[in-house]
Amino acid sequence: MNQKSQHANPNKNRPPRHRAREFALQGIYQWLLNQEDTGVIDAHIRNAHGFEKADAEHFDILLHGVIKNVESLRSSIAPFIDRSIEELSPIEHAAILIGTFELAHHIEIPYRVVINEAVELTKSFGGIDGHKYVNGVLDKLAAILRAEEIAARS
Repeated sequence: MNQKSQHANPNKNRPPRHRAREFALQGIYQWLLNQEDTGVIDAHIRNAHGFEKADAEHFDILLHGVIKNVESLRSSIAPFIDRSIEELSPIEHAAILIGTFELAHHIEIPYRVVINEAVELTKSFGGIDGHKYVNGVLDKLAAILRAEEIAARS
């Protein structure tokens, strides 16, 4: 992760669910890089500074859900990426996986919130324009996974 992620403003008021997504992103990033055991990653993240302010239940759902369903999530995004999965930056990859998981498995979370959260994660932890790529991929995916919700908003 870039240096910006290491020096994020700790005083910024972030809701517990957003914090859960930040920690899930870190865990998925770690898993993508070294395929470490999910239990080890989970334990490490839970001991991280600030975890007590996160929605631990949502963190669990995201970390374990994404890793357990990674192949189906990757299949869902494959038509919308312009490169191989291996060529995605680990931050973009993790953010897209989290967004895809939430779009597919958490219809109670509005699709715009899911996309915005993934974009914000990428802005905080990723490269300069990575958030634009994440936004584009998830927007196209939402048009399919959340077609009824999108139509209802129109």
